[in-house]
Amino acid sequence: MGERGEVFSTKLVRNDRTYFFNVKENIYGDLFLNIVESRPTDTEGRYLRQSVLVYQEDMGEFIKEFQKSIDFIRMHGTRRPPRSSMQRRSYSPEREGNKSEE
Repeated sequence: MGERGEVFSTKLVRNDRTYFFNVKENIYGDLFLNIVESRPTDTEGRYLRQSVLVYQEDMGEFIKEFQKSIDFIRMHGTRRPPRSSMQRRSYSPEREGNKSEE
């Protein structure tokens, strides 16, 4: 087992973001994928890190749904100039709370 359970790691650096694709092993020997996005904040030397864990037993379905999303973007995506980080919308529980409950 690697350091911090990592058995394989690769990264992609694009503009102000770095994506890490880490295959890790838990204490039971199960493998899982940890996808991490890291980007600088307005505070010097500080980074915002967000991650998604995909477990081995979910990998096939995850890839299938991920591929559907990629195919959709390829078919319907447009070329627009990137928005600044201040214009990006993030998840807000307040917006979710405005939905009517059934």
